[in-house]
Amino acid sequence: MQRAGALRTRWYLAVGAALTVVAVAAPTAHQRDAAYGLACVMLIGATLVSKRRTHLNGPVAAAIIVAVASLAVGHSLRGLRMQAAMFGHSALELVGTVAMIVAAVAVVRRRPPTRVAATVVDAGVLALGAWLIGWIVFVRPIADAHGQTGATLAVDGLLGPATMILLCLVALIVFSRTKPRLALRMLGSALLVDVIGHTTTALVDAGHLATSFDRFGGACHVAAYVIAGGALMHWTAAEILSPTTQPPLERRLGRLVLTTSGLLVPVVVLAATTPHDNADHWVRIVSVVAIGCATMVRVVMSGRDTTETQDELVRGAQTDALTGLPNRSTLLAKINECMTAAWSDNRQPALYFVDLDRFKNINDSLGHAAGDELLVMVAQRLRAAVPDHATVARLSGDEYVVLEPGAGSAAAAMALADRLLGVFREPLAMSHGDVFVTASIGIALLSLRSSSTPEDLLRHADTAMYRAKDAGRNCVALYDESMHQRVAHRLSLETALYRALDREELRMFHQPILDLDTGDVEGFEALMRWRREDGTEVSPVEFIPIAEDTGTINAIGAWALLEALIQLRLWIDEGVCSSLATMSVNVSPRQLADPGFPAMVSEALTRAAVSPHQLWLEVTEGIMIAEPELALATLQRLRSLGVRVALDDFGTGYSSLSLLQRFPLQRIKIDRAFVLGVADNPNDRSLVRTIVAMGRSLDLDIVAEGVETVQQMQVLSDLGCKKAQGYLISRPVPAEAMRTTVAALERLSGVPGLRPPAGRPATSLA
Repeated sequence: MQRAGALRTRWYLAVGAALTVVAVAAPTAHQRDAAYGLACVMLIGATLVSKRRTHLNGPVAAAIIVAVASLAVGHSLRGLRMQAAMFGHSALELVGTVAMIVAAVAVVRRRPPTRVAATVVDAGVLALGAWLIGWIVFVRPIADAHGQTGATLAVDGLLGPATMILLCLVALIVFSRTKPRLALRMLGSALLVDVIGHTTTALVDAGHLATSFDRFGGACHVAAYVIAGGALMHWTAAEILSPTTQPPLERRLGRLVLTTSGLLVPVVVLAATTPHDNADHWVRIVSVVAIGCATMVRVVMSGRDTTETQDELVRGAQTDALTGLPNRSTLLAKINECMTAAWSDNRQPALYFVDLDRFKNINDSLGHAAGDELLVMVAQRLRAAVPDHATVARLSGDEYVVLEPGAGSAAAAMALADRLLGVFREPLAMSHGDVFVTASIGIALLSLRSSSTPEDLLRHADTAMYRAKDAGRNCVALYDESMHQRVAHRLSLETALYRALDREELRMFHQPILDLDTGDVEGFEALMRWRREDGTEVSPVEFIPIAEDTGTINAIGAWALLEALIQLRLWIDEGVCSSLATMSVNVSPRQLADPGFPAMVSEALTRAAVSPHQLWLEVTEGIMIAEPELALATLQRLRSLGVRVALDDFGTGYSSLSLLQRFPLQRIKIDRAFVLGVADNPNDRSLVRTIVAMGRSLDLDIVAEGVETVQQMQVLSDLGCKKAQGYLISRPVPAEAMRTTVAALERLSGVPGLRPPAGRPATSLA
């Protein structure tokens, strides 16, 4: 359809170009007038086609047809050069211009120009300037040359302002989009060419140009009608009347230059000419006064706009754009005021840090627009829940802060916190439906010892909020000094962990996995240990979550995997273990979520010269529950490499059975919590028996973790569990101690029940 419309437009413009050539080169006036008339007919036809194909509405189409018809008849009257004919020509040109203004207004009303009043005043200044220039340069000389008086003179005088108003309206249409389409640009060009034609004709009538230029003026009219018709025929003409909420492109410098020219040019023309008579003198005076009044109004409006813009900038710098709440800088200023007043009034302000729980889930599932809607509704509820003298601010994202200047005590602060939590007990009625959301709240009370600045108080509330998150969310935590110590300790560990690899502070320990039937070492589990430069040991339970949160787990995990595989290769080559021994390496959820993780595993296997079948990657349920599709894709890619996957800590999660069915797992490791009571707790024994039977039915390898007594090992063997690891067999040991550990275990392979030899503690076989 677009190609067909473009083709019609090209044929239309080709015919119009031929008519324009005729209007310039035809030897007789009748031939030139015929070209003009055909151009008018073509424009009327293009208007009717556009009405049918692009849904140009009736009033606009009718106004265009009236305008073209009026201009065509007026053009024919101009050639008669009689007084009545000249009046008719001027009147019809005015009618045509007014009709075009009506059409342009209809289009402008469908679009939202900014600063409409300012645009109208600017157009008024230009119209008055055009009136004055037109009076001096065109209207008065033409009236003197042709003896025009009265009505004809008045009509000619109105043409200039009307044309300038039309130009301003078309400019609004053209620039109502950042990138105007072709049809809009063609319409603007057509009007400009038509104005050039009118100006040329007026200069000829006033005697300022030779009559030979009359052909050029007529050709401009023909070209303008042809271009306008081509614009209406083009497929982008549908945009002319399409409503839009997009703000127009404001060219303030261009408007300033244009408006200033509308003031300066009339002044220059006034200075260069003298009044012909008393009437001319008064017309000039009235026109200058009108221009001055319009200019004064525009200056006042500009000053008011500047003030409003400055106020808006100040509000924008002090408030949150989405919710209208005070922002961080405003909040800190209010906290400072409260702290200053508290020292003198013996008050104790309280600061509440409110953070929505799992807000990311709402953005991901419903979209950011719904997330913004929820943030606004939460802001409204918080404002309604706090006292009038309290301040509610939004820092960023889903973080809000409430400042209560006169809480007075911890009990009063907790009472308001409970009220804030109550805000989230009722669902939020959003456009997508009702949504429940909870929040974690941290409270910080002003303290002479620790809250010396607004930033301190805000940081303490933030720290307490994270304690509420760690406590399970949807609860309140009150800041105390121990929280600061824990945060400082964590920050110290985070900083040191970034450099731990470079300083070679991380080491790999290994724990053997024993085959209970043969007593052979079936494989090893690699476990990371961290000894800092000062000699302090940091537990994996402490530093692994930090590595997860900071993202350093990817680099540390890649190092650990390669180190473990290289060590396995070395043990095999040295005869420490069987050539079929395996290495189990723990994989964190963050590693599993990394798209490059399978490639990194493949590279580590290649560099260590270890078969993929000898690598077990141990994963937990976390990522398989939070990101099941991502986890499934990554595990399938790992399985395609030949790597085997084990589910660690089996039995502690709520969805373990479904995971066994969906994910490509080959081993389950029974959590030590069940192994601990397997010897003397019938419930644990029954549960382990069920796990082992289920594993067998699914053809899964079973490993029991945390075996600490011979009785536990004997019961596990009786229940059918074939592999185990734990302190009874061996504690995690450094690589250099593994040879003696494996040798000690092999010496026990012939002992019935794998009992420890005489004189050796029952807590360790190795």
